This record gives sequence, C-alpha cells and structure tokens, in this order.
Amino acid sequence: MSRIGKMPIAVPKGTRIEVKDGQFIAEGPKGRVEQPLFDGFPVAVDDAGVITVARSGDSGPERSKHGLLRALLANAVQGVSAGFTKQLDIVGVGYRAEVKGNAVQFALGYSHPVIFAIPPGIKIEIEAKVNRVTVTGADRQQVGQVAAEIRRLRKPDPYKGKGIKYTNEVLRRKVGKAGGK
Repeated sequence: MSRIGKMPIAVPKGTRIEVKDGQFIAEGPKGRVEQPLFDGFPVAVDDAGVITVARSGDSGPERSKHGLLRALLANAVQGVSAGFTKQLDIVGVGYRAEVKGNAVQFALGYSHPVIFAIPPGIKIEIEAKVNRVTVTGADRQQVGQVAAEIRRLRKPDPYKGKGIKYTNEVLRRKVGKAGGK
C-alpha cells in the first residue's frame, strides 16, 4: 500500500465533509473546496470525523494515484479549516502595489501600471512599508497559481534582484561586467 495513501485524514471541528457524485466537498470557516475523485478509489467518512481512502489493486499507477488523492483531500480539509498563504516581496525603487476594488494595481517600472484581477476565493493584502504581497485562500492549488502569476508580472532580475520574488526565495545573482582587462 501507499504509505501516504493509507494515512487517515482527521476532520477538524467546524468543517463539513460530503462525498457524492464523484465529488469530495469540504466546507469550513475559510471557504469551500471541491475535489473530483478518481474511479476505483472509494472514500469513506466515519462518524468520528476521519476520512480514509482505499484502493482496489496494487499496481504502480494505482499506488501513486492513491497517495495523490489522499494528499489532495488532506489539502482540501486543511484549506477550509486553516487556509493557505503565499507571500511575495516587491523589490526595486518605485516598485509598489495597491489593492483597488477587485484588482491589484502594480507599478513595476513599466511605462504603464499593471492591473491584476483578483480571482474569486482569493484574498490579497499588501503591506506598504515592506512591499509585501500576501495571497490567501482555501484552495492550495489556486493560491499557488495566483502567486506564480503575480511573480510572472516582473520576475527578479539576476543582476540587481529587482522584481517580484517569493519571501523565502533565494535568488541566484550574477556578477556584472568586469570593467577592463
């Protein structure tokens, strides 16, 4: 058996779980996440609030799918109860961002402001003092995707480090021109 796939998932208080029509639905204080289920992997929710994922066969692809499905369901449960967060730093003179309505307006050294629409289910906060963008939401995949799209607006420069980077990201810096002989 998959070591990850056979681990049970504990459901925290205040979280409601439902399995129907090939969908796993988790609702909690942070939101709602729906995850489609794979065929041949029955998901059971017992009265004690424990979710288990079983599998029919023992071949290679089934083992990896077993662990994947369990991890996706665990992420859904954790997301609706605690949520997920990604932080990005904006580095550069004059580089800044501000939330305006349902969009974020970035000044990133281009001749125009860059407007980024905030998708539903995502909350973006900006700390002006340190130029830090915080992306939060219940769906782990969506939070990571939004953070990656924001980073892509102005990737970090390898020479000076200017741009948008993840808070804990270590940049590989290059040496500039060696002047002379």
